[in-house]
Amino acid sequence: MTTIFDAPEDFATTALAGFAAIYQRNVRLVKGGVVRSTKVPKGKVAVVVGGGSGHYPAFAGYVGPGLADAAVAGDVFASPSTAAVARVCRHADQGGGVLLGFGNYAGDVLNFGVAAERLRSEGIDVRILPVTDDVASAPAETSAKRRGIAGDLVVFKIAGAAAEAGKSLDEVERLARHANDRTVSFGVAFGGCTLPGAAGPLFTVPKGQMALGLGIHGEPGVSEETIATASDLAKLLTGKLLAERPEGSRKVAAVLNGLGSTKYEELFVLWTAVARQLNDAGLEIVDPECGEFVTSLDMQGCSLTLLWLDEELEALWRAPTDAPVLRKGVIIAAEPATDEIVDADGPQSFGPASDASKESGKCIARLIGNIAEALKEAEEELGRIDAFAGDGDHGQGMRRGSAAAFDAAQTAVVAGAGAASVLAAAGDAWADRAGGTSGAIWGLALRSWSNALSDEEKVSDAAIVKGSRLALDGVTRLGRARVGDKTLVDALVPFVETLERESAAGRPLVEAWDAAAKAAQEAADATSALTPKLGRARPLAEKSIGHPDAGAVSLALVARVAGAFLREAAAG
Repeated sequence: MTTIFDAPEDFATTALAGFAAIYQRNVRLVKGGVVRSTKVPKGKVAVVVGGGSGHYPAFAGYVGPGLADAAVAGDVFASPSTAAVARVCRHADQGGGVLLGFGNYAGDVLNFGVAAERLRSEGIDVRILPVTDDVASAPAETSAKRRGIAGDLVVFKIAGAAAEAGKSLDEVERLARHANDRTVSFGVAFGGCTLPGAAGPLFTVPKGQMALGLGIHGEPGVSEETIATASDLAKLLTGKLLAERPEGSRKVAAVLNGLGSTKYEELFVLWTAVARQLNDAGLEIVDPECGEFVTSLDMQGCSLTLLWLDEELEALWRAPTDAPVLRKGVIIAAEPATDEIVDADGPQSFGPASDASKESGKCIARLIGNIAEALKEAEEELGRIDAFAGDGDHGQGMRRGSAAAFDAAQTAVVAGAGAASVLAAAGDAWADRAGGTSGAIWGLALRSWSNALSDEEKVSDAAIVKGSRLALDGVTRLGRARVGDKTLVDALVPFVETLERESAAGRPLVEAWDAAAKAAQEAADATSALTPKLGRARPLAEKSIGHPDAGAVSLALVARVAGAFLREAAAG
């Protein structure tokens, strides 16, 4: 049980501050994460990693020469915000571009993806790399859907070594993806983990049993078996991974990982049996690691990770590293950094804009104000709908996000921003304040929509229609949801398709928008019959049947409010 803390809500930030104070030789604390405390050559590719807290030494413990240049830390088991990711990347960027690595979870995919788009708009070349090593979470033929667990360490080690060697961003990305494709993990748990302040664990394992294929965010295993001896457990772990051994593989890097409450002596006992199994399979084990590398608070259990080595991967795996959690080879010579850290969230100024575009920007701000007011009134109802298969915070997140978007839009208008900048600023603020997956989606949608607008011209009907398609493309590209998954996308797709069809038929924007809003509402209502296929609602799929998706409902609400605004503007 997690017992040492003051206020549970401060657990993650306090732990990060304590870590940074102890490991000053390696890291410097910044808002939302840590960066290397040693000088980094100009032009070097920055490897930035991150995810939720509660997994120490992932991810802050990976920062140091030969591994990561910075790490972003969210709350316990929660993705860091888009703003935090972007901010830490700006600190780490040395002009050679950024490789952004994280585990393959919905919130991380969205927040890291939106941050990457934001940074690219600022001129920073960013590549994203979701780690997909957990064989229990998806079959080999759909490996892109797999979660990232202890394979994070292995993949980030390869990327960090390549970047430290001075390789280009293209080459660092290639090698990291190559490592990810050849990394597999499988884990077991003997007991669940408890969040700070919680009365009990997120899941329990029956006495004498072990859960197979657990997740590192407190997700239970996919099945249970009787606790095995060390030899039998080794056969189980290696058997799951050897089944995906590439043809011709003769060498392997291995990481036996404790999940938080398993004693090192137990891991050492298990390692003797694991090594025997791998040797019997004809594999040479290269520089194995055994200890805690990716934990889940106080979870009792372990995982095994294998990286199938070839010549270039072996050299990078053996390359020197000097990070709090991992030291290999000779110590990399480094000097303390002397630059001053300024925790800014990026440029706040706006470029020149025409009077016509400024007027359009004022209209956008007023519209967002109307949306914020409607979502504030609907907060309780949206929360009630979300609670059937979620954590009930959708209404709160939508209220906070839209209010922040309105404030940001007003600030941009006062600063003389044009229409595109006003909408982009609103989207960024929505994502940063709302948090969670829905906040990232709305931030991405509005910023993507803004790409169809201009700071030089008045917003046209055609630009509004084009923007809706860009918003849909952005959300489906990074969010990966499709129609039928019981998400916001179920309402967004018919909205965009109807708006495009009616506009192409020559109907005025107001009429086309009303038709699209009606289609969105009908689609949102129809989600009652669906079961969720993505995100945290998926394990509670049966409870969701008979109730609409909160994200689809809120999108339909926003569409109706915008339609009313357009009618008033046309009449006035």
